[in-house]
Amino acid sequence: MDVTADGEQLVLDGLPGPRRRARPVVDGPAVARELPVARVCVDLPPAHLDRAFEYLVPAALADTAVPGTRVKVRFAGRDVNAYVLDRVEVAEHDGTLAPLRKVVSAEPVLSPEVARLARAVADRWAGTLVDVLRLAVPARHARVEAEMPGEPEPPAAPKSTATAWAQYRGGPAFLQHLTTGGAPRAVWSALPGSAGDRWPDAIAQAVAACVVGGRGALVVVPDARDIDRVLGALAEVDIARWVPGTEGGAVRLAADDGPAVRYRSFLAALRGQADVVVGTRASAFAPVRNLGLAVVWDDGDPLHAEPRAPYPHVREVLALRSELESCGLLVAGHGRSVEGQALVESGWAREVTADRATTRARAPRVQALTSIELAREGPAAAARLPAPAWRTVRDRLADGPVLVQVPRAGYLPAVACGRCRASARCGVCHGPLGLASATAVPTCGWCGRLATDWRCTECGSHALRSVRVGSERTAEELGRAFPGVPVRVSGARAAGGVLASVRDEPAVVVCTPGAEPVAPGGYAAALLLDASVSTAGAALRTGEDALRRWFAAAALVRSGSDGGVVLLVGDAEERATQALVRWDPAGYASRELAERAELALPPSVRIASVTGPRDAVDALVARLDVPQLEVLGPVPVAAPEESLESEVRALVRVPRSQGPALARSLAASQAVRSARREGGSVRVQLDPADLG
Repeated sequence: MDVTADGEQLVLDGLPGPRRRARPVVDGPAVARELPVARVCVDLPPAHLDRAFEYLVPAALADTAVPGTRVKVRFAGRDVNAYVLDRVEVAEHDGTLAPLRKVVSAEPVLSPEVARLARAVADRWAGTLVDVLRLAVPARHARVEAEMPGEPEPPAAPKSTATAWAQYRGGPAFLQHLTTGGAPRAVWSALPGSAGDRWPDAIAQAVAACVVGGRGALVVVPDARDIDRVLGALAEVDIARWVPGTEGGAVRLAADDGPAVRYRSFLAALRGQADVVVGTRASAFAPVRNLGLAVVWDDGDPLHAEPRAPYPHVREVLALRSELESCGLLVAGHGRSVEGQALVESGWAREVTADRATTRARAPRVQALTSIELAREGPAAAARLPAPAWRTVRDRLADGPVLVQVPRAGYLPAVACGRCRASARCGVCHGPLGLASATAVPTCGWCGRLATDWRCTECGSHALRSVRVGSERTAEELGRAFPGVPVRVSGARAAGGVLASVRDEPAVVVCTPGAEPVAPGGYAAALLLDASVSTAGAALRTGEDALRRWFAAAALVRSGSDGGVVLLVGDAEERATQALVRWDPAGYASRELAERAELALPPSVRIASVTGPRDAVDALVARLDVPQLEVLGPVPVAAPEESLESEVRALVRVPRSQGPALARSLAASQAVRSARREGGSVRVQLDPADLG
């Protein structure tokens, strides 16, 4: 095809000519001479607005309205917040463009890497970009932005060591790849250990290897206590906490720290002043410069699943980030999630584990006190604290603290009639009754009303008996069983809250799962009570979650060679029990993954949960057009007592290869629903964590 002398392109007769892109039509003040069109993401929730909109860049804003900045734009007759995604020379839109109203802040808070990641997360979970950006970018704090640190001090060089990885197959090689600029992906099953060999120490050494190689690192943990443990371990390898006016170091990024502190840490990472970010769930989007390693600790913890739309999971976000930014990834935990095992078996990641001899040397001795094991005890076998467990606590208290894990918090979370054993229910809302103390009045767990005149509807008795025993009642019972021994309670609802640590001295420490304090020298023993309660339930992850909580508690106990012992009390699910006794998290996850593949359950397939009014759910699902689509339901779901609208849930299942197509189709259906303003509220969740 030829062109004329003046550059006009010729076309064949009968065919349309090429589309001409003109410079944008100016309507208002003078526009920027270079890249006069800004493509922005408006901060509005409707799904049909999930695209870039074009605006003119006024000449006065040409130097400040750079990609990543917050701006104000006119949209639908009002000023709304937006992010500048890009600046281009010509516009796609053929008509007149409106100008940007103003630049809220000249700080480019949305880096190109995080913008790409946010778009990928929105696409994978059938969400919108603005919903992801609300998770990724913290609220602006103008005073913090205005802080101008002085001349930075040079950082100390981190220590490059691999002592905590020496006993793991593939551990030293993983660190070597990080140091030389590689991007290894690993799933690591951490073992218990003494000071210097525990999981925070190993993560700190991996981070140090990455920093020595000239790159940054990101560590995401479930809660604030874990942040403190990792930061303490980083200090041991000479990666200190970043403070204004310094260069390098680690910052803490957690919502609990408050808006000013959090935004200061965010800016330190964004500006390249801090090399390492350690934080909770939202820090998975932290703008780390030249990211070389992303770590997620205890990826099976429910705290890693975002409860807000589009409901991403930290493990999957970091896996996407590993691919987009070509950085290393470490999925770690004492247990092994089924999704982590799927990464290994697919070949996407390598396994880093210790051999059986090392595992036996470092793990405590685990014994399951099931009804079969306790048969010789006779009627005493039915006791909540059987004689072997009582003797273990008595004998081991002389050597240090003893940990007691209880599945439920409170005193007596559920009670029943003392005569006929019918469940005690509230006379108003029919919720379960419980007791907050030995002398408390029964209280409804749903509406909070006091049942001062409760009477059993079956037999008329006023007497109550315990059905479920919580941590407070357990502490009371152990205090009577071991007089003179300090009893401490750790939990979100306990009087002292969640304890970070306890001393290496005789004491009984009662806790709920996830609230186990650390004993510097390790616990002398641990009791995992009510094991049958932990594995009871129909949820898909019940056994996996129970095993993960048991491993987390058992990992705080000294090794078997040092006398450490763990007793699992109760008739729990057999496979989970045996996996704990053998200390074999990978074997359990592998068998669970194989069964889920046979039954077409996640992660071998992708499932979307669509919940809302029946008409709205039916309309949204009917628009889906995906090969091999299977719709299960809809079925009614339990509605809150105050809700008058009944809801249903439909499950949409496709093979894993069709997962991207399902996400696109769900997003398109939601966009149609939004544009048509269809009634009702529908919640769409891909790969729901609570599938049951």
